[in-house]
Amino acid sequence: MPHVTVYPGTQNRPVYQVGGKSFVFFRNPRPDAFDPDTGERYDDVIVLWVPSEGDKLALVQDESSPFFTTPHFDGHLSVLIRARHLGEISYDELAEVVQEAWLSRASPRRQAAWLSAHLPDGGS
Repeated sequence: MPHVTVYPGTQNRPVYQVGGKSFVFFRNPRPDAFDPDTGERYDDVIVLWVPSEGDKLALVQDESSPFFTTPHFDGHLSVLIRARHLGEISYDELAEVVQEAWLSRASPRRQAAWLSAHLPDGGS
């Protein structure tokens, strides 16, 4: 995706931004995302922005999907996925989720330019 900068977040976990706005980041282990059997905090959670609450619900309510959320992210337009579960989705699905994350955070000018260059109808 164009105009992306990568910053080392806390504990050197990358934060991907467009126009100074995060759209994907690798989260530090937190108490709200943990193994229900051991209580161990997940250390491989990736946060991806989504365009709308409907998009979020579509991803997290699908029982076959590895995407999830926690109460900490209620009202936040993002979904979570563990890195170890990325293989459960196709490359195309992952690319679409990352593109949607980027589009949800990019400026309208950057969105329009990217859509015009990548969609057959120019995004309309």
